Amino acid sequence: MSRHRSLVLFVAAAVLFGTSFVGIKAAIGAVPPVLFAAFRVDVAAVVLLTLVAVRGGYWRPRTRGDVLGILVSGAFVLGANNVLLFLGQQSATSGAAAVMYSLMPIASPVFAVLLLNDERISGVDAAGILLGLVGVVVIVGPESVLGNGSVGQLFVVGAAISVAFGSVLLKRVNATIGTLPLTAWAMLVAGVSIHAVSLGIGESPAAVAWSPTIVAAILYVGMPATAAAYPVYFSLLAEAGPVKGNLVAYAMPVVATISGWAFLGETISAATILGFCIILTGFVVIQRVSVLRILGWSVPQVSETD
Repeated sequence: MSRHRSLVLFVAAAVLFGTSFVGIKAAIGAVPPVLFAAFRVDVAAVVLLTLVAVRGGYWRPRTRGDVLGILVSGAFVLGANNVLLFLGQQSATSGAAAVMYSLMPIASPVFAVLLLNDERISGVDAAGILLGLVGVVVIVGPESVLGNGSVGQLFVVGAAISVAFGSVLLKRVNATIGTLPLTAWAMLVAGVSIHAVSLGIGESPAAVAWSPTIVAAILYVGMPATAAAYPVYFSLLAEAGPVKGNLVAYAMPVVATISGWAFLGETISAATILGFCIILTGFVVIQRVSVLRILGWSVPQVSETD
């Protein structure tokens, strides 16, 4: 059941995060980037805090681990990640951004080995992770990585490293509060921090050319692509661990490409299809034991690491 749940969470996170690029693309030019990131988190914070307050139960942080978990998530997984990602998308090509952000599954095992004594990664798993990265590069084209927007690419690398570090550190602090309330409080922490950064660099809501399209884009990015996506993502981390959970970064460009084809009329090239196949191969290599069990094959008892 746990493995099936992990697969459902993986697919849901990939779809929710991947489709967010449509909403971001609709408003990123009309809304200052960091302010857009702040609006995204604001909407999610209001929705999630209202939901957990109405539900009641264990929704307020009680332990040191709860507080640390909220601060780590708000600072790294939500705050720094969104600031750097939205800044990077201003100057980096979308292809380069996709490749750079897909460094997250590469960075996660490194942080896991450094911060979690029980975390190890096998040579086969490492090969699967690298296969996923190769697949993303094939989809967007090697020239995207070497093209314009080097500063933007650097920002996106920082975003990927921030998420990788935060997701591993979150496991170490061992918060006992539920995933949904942890996400809600982390949204509040991130929202305050991102607004402070936005004000600090001189952005203002007065600069936004408000329109129904802009409002719809912010609401979409803030609700399904954030208020729903991040609780799913944190649940995935809890189920699968930070190393395998962060492989969702490989699926995001796949979903984004299909969404672009469906909603924006973008074409899907032969390179895209080849890249999809390579990413799928890498995913199967990493999840080989689970895949064999789902297919009904007899698998020797092994120790699976995150």
